Amino acid sequence: MTTHMAAIAVAKGEPLKLQARSTPRPGPGELLIDVKSVALNPADRLMRDLGLFIPTYPTVIGFDISGLVLEVGENVPVGEIDVKTGLCFRPGITRVAAFAASFWRSCDPDYGAFQERCIVPWQHAVPLLDDGVTWNQAATLPVSVEVPLNAWDIMGIPRLGEATAPTSVSTAHDGSNTSEGTQTKKQKGEALLIWGASSSVGTMGVQTARLLREDRDSSFSAVYATAGAANHKYIASLGANRVFDYKDPQVVDAIVSAARADGLVIRHCFLATGQLALCQTVLKAFLGGDHVGESQKARIASAPVIPPDTEKVSGVETIFVMPSANEEERLAQFRYWMGTWLRENLGKGVIRPSPELRVVGKGLGAINAGLDLLLQGVSCTKLVVEVAE
Repeated sequence: MTTHMAAIAVAKGEPLKLQARSTPRPGPGELLIDVKSVALNPADRLMRDLGLFIPTYPTVIGFDISGLVLEVGENVPVGEIDVKTGLCFRPGITRVAAFAASFWRSCDPDYGAFQERCIVPWQHAVPLLDDGVTWNQAATLPVSVEVPLNAWDIMGIPRLGEATAPTSVSTAHDGSNTSEGTQTKKQKGEALLIWGASSSVGTMGVQTARLLREDRDSSFSAVYATAGAANHKYIASLGANRVFDYKDPQVVDAIVSAARADGLVIRHCFLATGQLALCQTVLKAFLGGDHVGESQKARIASAPVIPPDTEKVSGVETIFVMPSANEEERLAQFRYWMGTWLRENLGKGVIRPSPELRVVGKGLGAINAGLDLLLQGVSCTKLVVEVAE
């Protein structure tokens, strides 16, 4: 029997314990990954300390991994490049970054990230075609990419390249314009707001929003962000047009005034971290107007869990960011987020791993110390543990 080491969650509030466990074989549509690095997320600490999402113990937690494909199950794209998916996963060759799927497997330990061998659905993984991306850098990508892309989807924002410019006039059946006018370019009258842009999902939120802004048919012409003053320059380098200090008591007025000075409205906000009430107040300032309809309803996508006692604001919808609970739909989502969007934009060099990473140790035994650092608070930094060479 083949075994490997894992950092096991044995009980709520207990430190993870190193134990050997049997190495599983991948089933249909699955990959077995030799884990090289893991990145740490606030949810990991909440799961260890508070038992968040964990129905039974013992288990293996964690989400962000990078590693080498060891084995593949049936119905996995293999070969040179699969024509249908544009992907391939070759055992012993393909390097990947992957989003561990234990949450959707009732915390089955085979699917948790914090171990030397991990099973993942192939749709949750992206082949790393660029050797310039290190194991540590790759491990920072899955969650930071999935959350903002999920946020844009649930708010109804068209995906990159899928927005269409509306026609302001009637069109003949043959496709030609009638004499009443011509097709006009879609007006870019919105700023997309990322609140808490110094977090890992916030920094990638800025990068994904920048690409939406650059899409000629999108409605966004600016990216606004909030961050601590020390991180403003870095957030601007990722693509934010304006960065505001979330600690400023007048930050809401500053954002609203800037948008009005720019001739823009704010109807979409990604709350990466921070106070939901402040986001609601910003969006509330732009409710009403001649061109506001159901399609222009203000929306907030919240990465943090929405407290049950949250005050509702008329005209502002708040949605918790979470992939679909339906297995088929979720796999399709991850196939796009990881296998299409991340693969293509990382390959083009138009995005980069963010924020700056910090290696907190080598080996699974360093994970507890890294999660303790998260509890103390980090800013504009992604904590990584090197599991293997």
